Amino acid sequence: MQIHKPFFVAADLINSVCISPEPIWAKIFWITVLGLIAMLLPTSYATKTSSVELLINLWAERYTVDVSSLSKNPKFYGELVKAARPESRSLTASKLLNNVLSRTMAQVEIHAKSLYEYIPELINSHSGIKITQFACEVYQKLVFVYQQQSGLVITPVTKQTAISGIAEPITLLLRAIPDIENLAKQLEESLLKYQEQHSMTNDRRLIGFLTTLFKFSNKILISQLTSVEKVLLCPYFKFVEEQISLPWQRICVAAASHQPGSQTLTLVERMLPLTDEISSTVYFKMLQRFPEHRNLRGGLGDPDVTHSSLRDLHMFQCYLWLCVLEANLKPVENELVPLCVMVLPSVGVKWEMTHKWLRLLLDEIESRLLPEDKPLVLNYIQGTESAFYAVRQSLGDDTDIAKDLRKIAGLFDLGH
Repeated sequence: MQIHKPFFVAADLINSVCISPEPIWAKIFWITVLGLIAMLLPTSYATKTSSVELLINLWAERYTVDVSSLSKNPKFYGELVKAARPESRSLTASKLLNNVLSRTMAQVEIHAKSLYEYIPELINSHSGIKITQFACEVYQKLVFVYQQQSGLVITPVTKQTAISGIAEPITLLLRAIPDIENLAKQLEESLLKYQEQHSMTNDRRLIGFLTTLFKFSNKILISQLTSVEKVLLCPYFKFVEEQISLPWQRICVAAASHQPGSQTLTLVERMLPLTDEISSTVYFKMLQRFPEHRNLRGGLGDPDVTHSSLRDLHMFQCYLWLCVLEANLKPVENELVPLCVMVLPSVGVKWEMTHKWLRLLLDEIESRLLPEDKPLVLNYIQGTESAFYAVRQSLGDDTDIAKDLRKIAGLFDLGH
């Protein structure tokens, strides 16, 4: 099966795959690829309602930086103001584009090959060069957008504690990415091109290489920035990695079918800002309960494993709220579950462990729900757990990816 540009609505493509005469393993593969591509689409909204605007603002808030402490350090604040000027942004961009980026991508290729050394036939020199070229193009456009910004957008925010209602001290938030829709639009072509490069491979495990490459790239790039450059640029690097794994744009689009103030939209509006807090709470519980757990990337306490695990916990939550907004469990069944089948066993994560931390996550989410919210969410919580439990029952701790995909083919009617 070939994908031709322009890309159409992901659901229509998935339906066409399901009724195609291709082998079932090929259907599973393409459904997952299309699901990943769908994370990036659309960046334009057929009807940009106030509900959509609301969730776009919540999306942008993920990339704000708390700069309240800078009021106690006038010198650093002065340096930050200077670094945000157009001429300083140009100097930073020039530094990244002229030498730092090329060195970084060379290091990234070495690290990534080392991580995936158990599938060396997939990461050869030719594919490695092509993949890093695409990634470099993404970063070039990212730096271009960063360079176009000017000055600082800092907003004072006062929050109230949920229990006492007492106002907390004012927090100063730097909106590092003033126009998140423009950034998504600028990166879209390169990201889709990069996704297509992965979809042309014959092994589904390479899809997991996508987020790994950006994670390593971000880590190395950040280490070569000054303190003030980190404040301004880290949100952009975070955006690139999350744009691959978190279906935020689709969540915004799904909001269009809900009226402002509706119970469902109000629920999602309240829960999405808690994503990081919930992920951290669940991960701390995992560290306490499974201190000896290790996968091919290391132990749970290792920084790289922590980073990846928190990102995955974010992703699961986003998929849950996408299902709630769409009133449909298909994003979990047709995208998230097959993706986990492909990636998690390949990095040494057994299904038993996946089910345990999924249960911790769903319990934590449920504990944060108001009584009136539970009827809206519990079916999707139970459906998500059932989908993963069905896979675990079918697969056990089997790590044969091709066989795993054939086994789950009939679980969610993907072949019909």
